[in-house]
Amino acid sequence: MFSDLKRAAAAMALAVLVVAAPPAAAQAPAAPSPGEKIADALRRSPVYVDSAYADSVPPARQKQLVRQIEKTGLPIKVALVPIVQGDAYDGESDVFAEVVHDRLDERELILVTAGDRWTGDLNGFEWPGEEQQAADAVRTVGFLDEMKDAGLADQTAKAVELIERGDGEKAYEEATADLGEGSGGGGDAEAEKGDSGAGGSAWSLMPAALALVLVLAAGGLFFFVRRRRRHGTGTAGSPFAFPQAVFAAAREADEAALRRQTEAEVVALGEAVQGANTSTPGLQHALDAYAAAGTVLDGARGLPDLAGVLALVAEGRDALEGTEPPLPLCFFNPLHGRAERRIRWRPLGRRDQLHIAACEQCGTAVRTRRAPEVLTDTDAADGRQVPYFEVPADRSVWAATGYGSLLRDGDDGIAGRVGRGEFSRGRG
Repeated sequence: MFSDLKRAAAAMALAVLVVAAPPAAAQAPAAPSPGEKIADALRRSPVYVDSAYADSVPPARQKQLVRQIEKTGLPIKVALVPIVQGDAYDGESDVFAEVVHDRLDERELILVTAGDRWTGDLNGFEWPGEEQQAADAVRTVGFLDEMKDAGLADQTAKAVELIERGDGEKAYEEATADLGEGSGGGGDAEAEKGDSGAGGSAWSLMPAALALVLVLAAGGLFFFVRRRRRHGTGTAGSPFAFPQAVFAAAREADEAALRRQTEAEVVALGEAVQGANTSTPGLQHALDAYAAAGTVLDGARGLPDLAGVLALVAEGRDALEGTEPPLPLCFFNPLHGRAERRIRWRPLGRRDQLHIAACEQCGTAVRTRRAPEVLTDTDAADGRQVPYFEVPADRSVWAATGYGSLLRDGDDGIAGRVGRGEFSRGRG
């Protein structure tokens, strides 16, 4: 059942989509709204696929889905339409579903839609009740091992299959039983446990000598927290853990304030490198990260580059620390600070599934099928603001590395890529 807020949003979307036609004598009737066009198409066929997904669900697969749906005898319809921020549905698939349901004017309806651009999974909706448990059935698809590398057509077919079974709640519980609290995916328990200990209870275990620096940026838009851990070695600038960055929920950080903070962080890294013992195993990597951070800071054009400076500082500090590498900064928005765990995430319409590091806020958003707060960048091709990871990798070292999430074992890190000129080439 939709909340009053969602229903209000759906009503607003409908108001936007309905074009008030002037008197017939003055002007021809207005063209059908996008919602009406989709509803008309669904009256003719239970499967509607937008041209954006035509390669993922070609006509032959659409026909297979139609036959599969017809065999179920259920009022299932599939509407695969990109749901993006700024559209008539405000980037919300449930608002889109309400619009289509209203336009179809069918009492009984089970609707399978595309998810929003962030979560990537399919969504299921059912009217008037939940007899087929469609929402849970469709949610299950994203957690099945057999669907790990499946394309959009196979995901949709599996969703219809699970809806027909009518035990979506049970299927979802079984598919997610091994995830554990906040795991977000298999195979990461050890990494998550270690990181959770450093990012959570560590605050209460830190010695009194811990220095906590809060930087208030431009009217309270965000806070940056820096922790410095001193060891009893008597060496100035000894290795310390990268601080957990905490920013207030704001769509735009103050760039000037963030630039000042990154400058301070680079200076602090330089001091730590200078004071490190020459026998420190990771000293050369730390030096490379320090040099790379300076290069990026000098050429930084906006928040994505400044976030890259912080990622390089984290890389340098981790190298000096010399312990098992912790998780990188949050993949979705590195300004959220150090990631808490790795999760599985697959953009809708793609076969490959990414294993990315996410902060607690973004990890929870993805698992609960909400949009995480994503750092955006400018697409040089048309000047649009897009999620930074949608910029072609050959034009953005940040998209290529995910600020550390997409690096492989044995890689020489973000610093190595900056050192090879990948950052500079992306400026051209």
